[in-house]
Amino acid sequence: MSRSAVSIPSASPPAARDVLELLKPITWFPPMWAFMCGVVSSGVGMEGRWWFLVAGIALTGPLVCGTSQAVNDWFDRHVDAINEPNRPIPSGRVGSNWGLRIAIIGTLLSLVVAWFTGPFVLAATVVGLICAWCYSAPPFRFKTSGWLGPAVVALTYEGLAWFTGASVMAGALPKAEVLIVLALYSLGAHGIMTLNDFKAVEGDRATGLRSLPVTLGVNKAARLACATMALPQFAVIALLYSWGYLWSAIAVSAVLLAQLALMPRLLRNPKAHAPWYSATGVTLYVLGMLGSALGLGGYI
Repeated sequence: MSRSAVSIPSASPPAARDVLELLKPITWFPPMWAFMCGVVSSGVGMEGRWWFLVAGIALTGPLVCGTSQAVNDWFDRHVDAINEPNRPIPSGRVGSNWGLRIAIIGTLLSLVVAWFTGPFVLAATVVGLICAWCYSAPPFRFKTSGWLGPAVVALTYEGLAWFTGASVMAGALPKAEVLIVLALYSLGAHGIMTLNDFKAVEGDRATGLRSLPVTLGVNKAARLACATMALPQFAVIALLYSWGYLWSAIAVSAVLLAQLALMPRLLRNPKAHAPWYSATGVTLYVLGMLGSALGLGGYI
């Protein structure tokens, strides 16, 4: 494939709208939601912490998550030239090596903001950026593995974002209960990431991506995704109850029961119903995150 099929050589900076499309704002919501769960779980008021709140939202959304999208599109530009030729890089709207430059600039800006936000946020940001580059860039390319790829995304989108929210408000390491719950929800999010792979089974198989629907088969991968999402939530409920957060445990139980009621339809036809479950069951999952955070923060 010629270089012109991938990106039109151009030294001119891309238009702002094309940069924004490259950074995929629609993907910022999950880590920003997890960040807000972290803020709530800290139990710390907003007084005097507004700068940290704004910095944390910027880090989890447009900076770290946006940078990860730029990194991914840069290293997938040859594949996108075939599958999604209208994307900013293969179409030439983000030409030359501007995709790589934007990824590097985003990385540096993220580190600068995290530096001024606190040592724990800086540590989480460094881990998140390492994951972002290793997910897409050779020689690691974690995205080619159905086990490592979803685990890395789940860790960064849920766990690290929640950690950032809790630590940015407290100005310290979050309490042990918060760390345990965010770890469990990160584990469960592996199943959510697996659901995203059902839409591209044939393409993944053709390009050598070893997603779980490819390696395990669609039906087995769907059952594993459901179990992976549900079991950590059972653990969260038990822990919340044992810690005395009764109403929080009840809230998480309610959304988990609703998820369990929806899962049989997903399992009947995983490829057809994965988008439907992502819109319904995953919404319930993240509402459970908020229910847990409200309890941990002392609000219910």
